[in-house]
Amino acid sequence: MDDRLFSLAGKTALVTGGTSGIGRMIAAGLAERGVKTFITGRDQATADKVATEISGPGEAVGLAADFAEENASRRLAAALGEQADALHLLVNNAGTMEASPIEETERAAWDELMAVNLAAPYFLVQALLPLLRAAGTAADPARIVNLGSIGGMHIPNWEAYCYGASKAAIHHLTRALAKRLARDHITVNAIAPGPFPSRMNDTSTEMIQKSIDTYIPLKRAGEPDDAVGAVVFLASRAGAYVNGHTIPLDGGYIAAL
Repeated sequence: MDDRLFSLAGKTALVTGGTSGIGRMIAAGLAERGVKTFITGRDQATADKVATEISGPGEAVGLAADFAEENASRRLAAALGEQADALHLLVNNAGTMEASPIEETERAAWDELMAVNLAAPYFLVQALLPLLRAAGTAADPARIVNLGSIGGMHIPNWEAYCYGASKAAIHHLTRALAKRLARDHITVNAIAPGPFPSRMNDTSTEMIQKSIDTYIPLKRAGEPDDAVGAVVFLASRAGAYVNGHTIPLDGGYIAAL
């Protein structure tokens, strides 16, 4: 079978927050498809451990990055530049969650979440532009895939003001970057996941399963192949002409609202 449209063999990727949850799903799927995949975790030991576990036809390499720190994006770009001459795919996945009633939201928690979920991805793109430009061509652009959320596309029944605002901002930032970076042969898209199993979202609980059964037409949570498939499409020749879009990865939740 001709897999030319979806082949990623020989490319290099960086998946932030690739040690757990949907980030690990994506990183493992890329390594399985022959992509040299750098992943970040908050500490080097964890990043190295997961990199060893997911290495396949494509080598996985762990890098430490705590995006709550102001200069983490710049330090990460420098560390990656020591090991790679070009970056074909950046997956901005690292993020954090905060949910609280409006009366209880603290400014420090708001500022930290915005730093991790919004500022860090933007400044990482800025710092990695030389490597992304080195990889992109008119026929095969470098790709940026930002992780948004359906929480940035609607108002949920629970209070998570900062989280939802950060993800809505990522969706908007995706469009703005896509317009600017296209001239450099770099496309920028986002995926907006619904419920996937992760530390922030335990899809096995009775409460979340009831919500899935009630609101998601496909009646199930997301699975690893769902996340990997979306990124492979956007990162491969099949998705080379897609730019500036946010794709809901939600089993039909947003469409059914």
